[in-house]
Amino acid sequence: MELKTFYRIRFSDCDSFRHLNNSRYIDYMLNAREDHLRAFHSIPMESLYQKGSGWMVAKHEIVYLAPANYSELVCIHSALVKYSEDSLVVEMAMWDEQERQLKALLWTKFIHINMQTGKRDNHPDWFAQIARPIEDKALQEFTAISERLASLRR
Repeated sequence: MELKTFYRIRFSDCDSFRHLNNSRYIDYMLNAREDHLRAFHSIPMESLYQKGSGWMVAKHEIVYLAPANYSELVCIHSALVKYSEDSLVVEMAMWDEQERQLKALLWTKFIHINMQTGKRDNHPDWFAQIARPIEDKALQEFTAISERLASLRR
């Protein structure tokens, strides 16, 4: 299932050239991923936190390819690239409205945090049952964001 939603670039998120500020790309994409989990998989983040699981960003890898301009409608896709016992790698891609021009590609590694201890921990079994089925098997062939980017540019 392709997870995607459309967002309008807000004035307050832009620089003086009316381009989306670099740090705001990440905000838009992380917000889209949260929206996708809720809308397409019925997974509200607050319910995961209530069960004692949280995630922290360990690493962002982002490639900026084209500006997103003030008031432009963009399409953001997201997918779970890799599930492991204590982390997740999620891909988020921002496209133009017609989904022809890739504006930015982001791979984020999240580490699982046990909310009771506040420390890194393996995912609980109940979460594995949620995450494994939504892994995008086609994306697992890519070991680096550069490989994935090359495939999108073909």
